[in-house]
Amino acid sequence: MANTYNVTEFIFLGLSPNQEVQKVCFVIFLLLYLAIVLGNSLIVLTVLTSRSLGSPMYFFLSYLSFVEICYSSTTALKLLSDLLAERKTIPWWGCMTQLFFIHFFGGAEAFLLTVMAYDRYVAICKPLNYTTIMNRQVCMVLVGMAWVGGFVHSSAEILLIFQLPFCGPNVIDHYFCDVLPLLQLACSDTLLIGLLIVANGGTLSVVSFVVLLVSYVVILLHLRTRSSEGRRKALSTCGSHITVVMLFFVPCVFIYMRPSTTLPADKMVAVFYTVVTPLLNPVIYSLRNAEVKKAMKRLWTRAMKLGGT
Repeated sequence: MANTYNVTEFIFLGLSPNQEVQKVCFVIFLLLYLAIVLGNSLIVLTVLTSRSLGSPMYFFLSYLSFVEICYSSTTALKLLSDLLAERKTIPWWGCMTQLFFIHFFGGAEAFLLTVMAYDRYVAICKPLNYTTIMNRQVCMVLVGMAWVGGFVHSSAEILLIFQLPFCGPNVIDHYFCDVLPLLQLACSDTLLIGLLIVANGGTLSVVSFVVLLVSYVVILLHLRTRSSEGRRKALSTCGSHITVVMLFFVPCVFIYMRPSTTLPADKMVAVFYTVVTPLLNPVIYSLRNAEVKKAMKRLWTRAMKLGGT
């Protein structure tokens, strides 16, 4: 049974033991987190209020932005509070809760990026049937499947961790609860559970990444038959998607597609996929998409008019 031993809380070592460095990190990560929330919220609001962004691609983009806010919040809020605390602790149940939601939102994002790749495949390779295939009901089902996929993935991770006894060491050399650091603290043989975790998290990352790359290769090959203007628009859209896919999956594969070992670089890699990637997503999608930029300008104009009245 989970937690049948004497560990009731865990202690994070955080990003740095230096108090001055922690204060600087607090300011930096606070600004980054606010930018994540504001940037992704702006995309959600823009898609919801703009008639020109009614296509499935923007429907999925709004959900991706919402997931990014939730995903980043699971680690950033605790990190910010710990940067101001001398003793960085989290209760056992809090650690399990954080672990669940990290993998829930992370898994949902992985499946959602795969759904977005399928949407681009249908739009580019089957344009005449696009509106029929990707109708609103289908889009809702695909988003629902992404949420269910994230829940199943996270539930499997948490059930595996629940089997581990923690009977002594409780110091985590990280800034949030994740499966690999917790495996290092268990006072039992973790080889089998470690392999199962790799099979769950690592395989999800690798298979999704490979499927996404193959789908975009098929799309790029299909673009050879398009006009130069059609190729330019499609490449601009797919380029944004491919950039986001690389930013999310490469760090995840590095972390989760290896046995139960931790590396000094893990914390910095984790910062990248929990903070930097959610920060860059709205920048990538807005700067490379003329329709999103126009819709944001119209939203800003309406807001200014309402503010002036």
